[in-house]
Amino acid sequence: MELIVMKIKQTAINKLFVLILAPVLMLAPALLLIPVPAQEEEQEQTIEDKTLSPYFFVQGDPEVDHLPLKGTNVDVAVSGVIADVKVGQTYKNEGARAINATYVFPASTRAAVYSMRMKIGDEIIYAKIKEREAAKKDFEKAKKEGKSASLLEEHRPNVFSMSLANIMPNDQIEIELRYTELLIPTDGEYEFVYPTVVGPRYPSAGAKDDSFVKTPYLHEGVNGSSTLHISTSISAGMPIRELTCLSHQIAPEWRSASVAELTLDEADAFQANRDYVLHYRLSGDQMTSGLLLFKGEKENFFLYMAQPPERVTEAEIPPREYIFVVDVSGSMSGFPINTAKNLLGDLIGHLRPTDYFDVVLFSGDSTTLSTEPLGANQENVSRAFDLLDRQRGAGGTELLPALQEAMKIPHRQKAARSIVVVTDGYISGESDLFEYIKENRGGANIFSFGIGSSVNRYLIDGVAKAGLGEPFVVTDQSQASATADKFREYIQSPLLTNVEIRSHGFETYDVQPGRFSDLLAKRPVILFGKWKGNPTGTLELTGTNGQGEYSNSIDVSAVQPDENNRALRYLWARSNIAELSDFGSDNLSEEKAKAITELGLEYNLLTKYTSFIAVREKIVNPFGSAKEVTQPLPMPAGVSDMAVGSEPEMIYLLIVGCVMALLIFAGRRIKILGS
Repeated sequence: MELIVMKIKQTAINKLFVLILAPVLMLAPALLLIPVPAQEEEQEQTIEDKTLSPYFFVQGDPEVDHLPLKGTNVDVAVSGVIADVKVGQTYKNEGARAINATYVFPASTRAAVYSMRMKIGDEIIYAKIKEREAAKKDFEKAKKEGKSASLLEEHRPNVFSMSLANIMPNDQIEIELRYTELLIPTDGEYEFVYPTVVGPRYPSAGAKDDSFVKTPYLHEGVNGSSTLHISTSISAGMPIRELTCLSHQIAPEWRSASVAELTLDEADAFQANRDYVLHYRLSGDQMTSGLLLFKGEKENFFLYMAQPPERVTEAEIPPREYIFVVDVSGSMSGFPINTAKNLLGDLIGHLRPTDYFDVVLFSGDSTTLSTEPLGANQENVSRAFDLLDRQRGAGGTELLPALQEAMKIPHRQKAARSIVVVTDGYISGESDLFEYIKENRGGANIFSFGIGSSVNRYLIDGVAKAGLGEPFVVTDQSQASATADKFREYIQSPLLTNVEIRSHGFETYDVQPGRFSDLLAKRPVILFGKWKGNPTGTLELTGTNGQGEYSNSIDVSAVQPDENNRALRYLWARSNIAELSDFGSDNLSEEKAKAITELGLEYNLLTKYTSFIAVREKIVNPFGSAKEVTQPLPMPAGVSDMAVGSEPEMIYLLIVGCVMALLIFAGRRIKILGS
């Protein structure tokens, strides 16, 4: 019924366009030829566009270079489980006018950004970390004074913006960022992800700090002018096998069985429309476990990684209840919606007769298969398949109302409930979603499946963390079946519950995380912290698995502090910041905001409250006159133009707005002619 209503609404919109807008547009050229008094023209130019949504890029003034980012060079050095990444961005103004440029770009959700520098000609300016508002004021001051400056800000843990002031004609500015992150293997497989583009976000009501959402995009299939070069060095400490990159063509060179160097295939330099995803395994599917120590001048840091026990398959698995919440919005059109259908077909098609399920489809509104969970018999499974098969991908992306709808579905007694969210995550207002999940999940575990070449990993990871589930990302349609198998394995037989880590004779403090959720995936249990005195004693992991009580311990005195582990100070601080702010409310308490600010300033880290600012103390633009330019982004691979400005609700608003504006425009000119 709702599908019929949607079609009727779309037909009405089309008729509105033909009957009202088209004739007005036919008159527009004649209306535009009528002169307008200068005062009225100035008033029209001062009207600001208040719309907060992505839009398509249109080239304007030929003297202005609207594409100042010319290339990104990424150098990745993986040593053991720690990746150190250097990102070089080259900006050049090839136009005839000075510009101020803004560029939105992504990063890993686990990235600890600890350094930035700006190079203009032979001059290098090292950025300073400052409180966000203070850094912004310094940047605006430098802009007005005609000085070249750069400002790096965080909008999400995985979305940053680079602002540049006073790029003069023929100026070339090189920005270098440094960050580090921890690579945690899952089922013996390591993954390194370098996100290349921020996908278009559907603006959510009440979302905070969403200025990045209003970003121009190139049309589907159009390459940007910015090149991408990535080189990766992996020193694993033990033999590497199954080194693959499904997202890009790579050319690996083996220095030894445990050391590999990779570069992207340079035949296609315009590859920044999909995440760079690298996978590898170690010999025997071993996972790194053990203890890393770093002794600093003021503080000492440790990282404890404990390998979990083997999975124990239980003979009796209790009845399960699955609620599938599936994104069918415009951004899912094409490859993502087809992959989602395959994934859901595999998950629903393999339910046991004792299981129950329901399906909630969402775009601008929601459609529910049933008012209560259905038995997983052939008839009900066929009903679900029929509903999924009719989806083509259209409309907005209202995930929170859909999740609220899923939570209302009655819960069958004695059935373990799992809610499965399938989406590309192209929304803003993620924090509202995380807060709702934390407060309303009840006894359910919530799992997230991100589908697409450049999914919003912040949302995918956050939904799983808030819902005490696991995140999955499917970048290719062929992965759907294997990912569904992995999901079933995780959900049926947890590895470890009631997880705790205790220190005996090893003086630790400021440890993170404060608590552990049930361990579903086979990955190390991670603990960051600081230590005092001599590194002696033991660290013990305890919990419960299918066979009963489990424990594992490590002798601290057998490990020596290593200067090469200096990244631990950044990783500890980033873990602390994540506990305070990631996957939580935008409206943090004053106490938490202060704690995050202090961590950012003390450990030189980019946070939502601290930014990097670099100012060249030389006036290059005395009058401070420059064109404001927002760098357009390429559409993520596999995402259609439907993701930007073409969803039914947006079309309706656009048409009504255009009609009103043009009628007012016509009325003014008729009034002018009459006078």
